[in-house]
Order: sequence, then C-alpha cells, then structure tokens
Amino acid sequence: MTKRLLVTLFAVFTLTVHADDMVPSPPQVDATAYILVDAASGAVLAEHNADMPLPPASLTKMMTAYVLATEMAAGRIGKDDMVTVSENAWSQNPIFAGSSLMWIEPGKDVRIEDLERGIVISSGNDATVAVAEHVAGSEAVFAEMMNTQAEALGMNDSHFVNSHGLPDPNHVVTARDLSTLAKAIITRFPEHYALYKEPDFTYNNIKQYNRNTLLGEDPSVDGLKTGHTAEAGYCLVASAERRGMRLISVVMGTKSTKARKNETRSLLNYGFRFYESAEVFGPLHELEKPRVWKGQQDVVAVGLVDKTVLTLPRGKAKNLVTTVELEPQLVAPLAVGDKVGTVKLSIGEETVFEAPVVALEAVEPGGFLSRLWDSIMMWFSGLFAT
Repeated sequence: MTKRLLVTLFAVFTLTVHADDMVPSPPQVDATAYILVDAASGAVLAEHNADMPLPPASLTKMMTAYVLATEMAAGRIGKDDMVTVSENAWSQNPIFAGSSLMWIEPGKDVRIEDLERGIVISSGNDATVAVAEHVAGSEAVFAEMMNTQAEALGMNDSHFVNSHGLPDPNHVVTARDLSTLAKAIITRFPEHYALYKEPDFTYNNIKQYNRNTLLGEDPSVDGLKTGHTAEAGYCLVASAERRGMRLISVVMGTKSTKARKNETRSLLNYGFRFYESAEVFGPLHELEKPRVWKGQQDVVAVGLVDKTVLTLPRGKAKNLVTTVELEPQLVAPLAVGDKVGTVKLSIGEETVFEAPVVALEAVEPGGFLSRLWDSIMMWFSGLFAT
C-alpha cells in the first residue's frame, strides 16, 4: 500500500442548524473550561475555553497511566513486574500531605498491576511516582516521556512536569487536549480503559472507592478520571456510550464534587439527546468503477480509504444525499491512493462532509497499441463531450 493509503482521513465538518433541526444551544456550564466531543467523528458539540492551559490536578494521571500502558504494550513492562517503593514514592512523603494516596511503603515490592489500579482508581500520588521511577528511572525523565506522548497525540497546548498533578506553574493541560488523551486511552488500550470503571480497589487492607460518582448513577458512563486541587478546582473527564454513540466530556474548574458531576451529566445528556453518530461509509468503501484509459484494465474501483463517521442532529442521517464528482478522464498509471475526484454529503443545501475520492487499486499502463488506441478514443470522446 502507498503512503497515501495509510494517511487517516478526519471528517471535520460544520453543520448550520436550522429551526426545524430542533437542536438548541448547549447548556450553560459553570466551569472554567469544558468540551463535549463525539469520540468517533471528533465533532465538538459544546466548548468553552477549550484551549486555555489550566492546572489539571489528578487528571494528569490519565497521561501517567497512558505512558504505562504504552510501555506495557511494547513489552518493556509487565503487569506482574515488581516495583520496589522508594522514599520518594512513600505515602508519607511530605509533598503528598493531604492528597490522595494508595498507601504504599518504602522498601516493599508492589506489582505493576496493583500500582496501575492505585493510579486509576485510588488516584494515588505515591503510586504515580513509584511507576514513574520504575519506568524511567526518575520522575523528571518520566515527565519527558509524558510530553513526548502528548506531542505524538497532538496535545499541543499541554505540558507535564510531574506524574501526579500536584501544582506547578509549568504543569498545564487544556480541555481539548484531555479529550484527545481520553480518546487515545479508550481506542488504543481498551483493556486498560476497563480499569477506569472499577468501583473500588483495596490495597494494604485499605479499601478506596472510585471518585467518579457518575459510574454508580449512570450505567452508560464507563470512565475516566476526577481531579482536584485548590488551583485547579474540581475537574472531571468522563466518557459514556449510548445506542452505539460514545461521547467524551471534560469539565475543569468547577466549584465542588457535586458541580463537576452535574455539569458533566448535563453535557452528556445534551449530546445524546440531540445528536447521533452515523457511520456513512466503511473502510475501503467503493463508490464507483469508472472508465480508465491507457491501462491494463478498463475500469478502476474508486472510493474512500477510511471509515467515515459523521455527527448529525438526531434523525437527520436519513436525509443525507451523496454526490460524487470524478475527473473527466482517468488515465493510467494510477497508484492506490491517487486522488480521482471528490465526494460530498449534503442535507438540504448544507454540505456536511467533503473528502477526496481515491483509487482503491493500482492500474498499470497498457501496451503501446492499447495506449495508442485509447488516445484516439479519448480524442473522439472529447469531441462529443464539447
């Protein structure tokens, strides 16, 4: 396959909402910043200050867990690896005073699998340092790994200084970047994402409950993470799935645990009530088989490389109209991924999606006589076309 075939097509669109669409404005959310995103299409359904760098508190631990999952997927770390707790990672380290802890003790060995739960469920600052030191040798080097992963994900307005999220003026994340990170966790590491919905975790005979209280109140919610410091306020990144549609919500800087829960619920309910995800085309979807000239074959399959998912006002998917516009004459050679036209999806007068149509198969040049004959036929075809 050519490099062009491997390029991911992102369907980003703007849909003007008419009165008959019955989609009201998003709810008023009492938070410093927030965003609501359809995980499948990337469509933003609501946002406010989504690109403002803010202190993330324990939402940081999503990136800590993501780096750990990446290392485990690469085979460099195993879930049964034993980690010897250092003085820095000790739950009685003064910098952890008053913060959430897993309650690990120096000199004792702890399994990676337990530390991961200690990060995700118990939100243990001590667990994050133990993992950081085990993975990278020091928390400073681990922070560099966090920033490398952030850059790779396109989290362009975020910067990590530590593994736990305790305040530092240079430690900032945006709501949009957190939604990007949440999607990466969900899609790339589903087995690790499953930990985010576990209701509790017991370590050292201490049982702690998941601080995302929406998990117990809304069965569609299955993650992700809470956070709180005086600087950050009360924060929550949540994801829910209903009727095949997955939404990701981020609220930062609310005034209480109740507020972050209620504002998140408000955003999720709005998105699910008024929008739907529609898979319009599957991967490698063939749209047409037009004539191709001067090739070893007379026709070529053309279409879209990637799955196309749109977020539309609920009930509007049935009104989609597809229009395919191809180049007047396709001439070999054609490589897989070569652009040959454009496809548009419309609702009424509004274009809600537009993307290049590409060759889904290669067409090699024909022989000399075949190409000569096609040149003559193309000339005659051009005469009749005018």
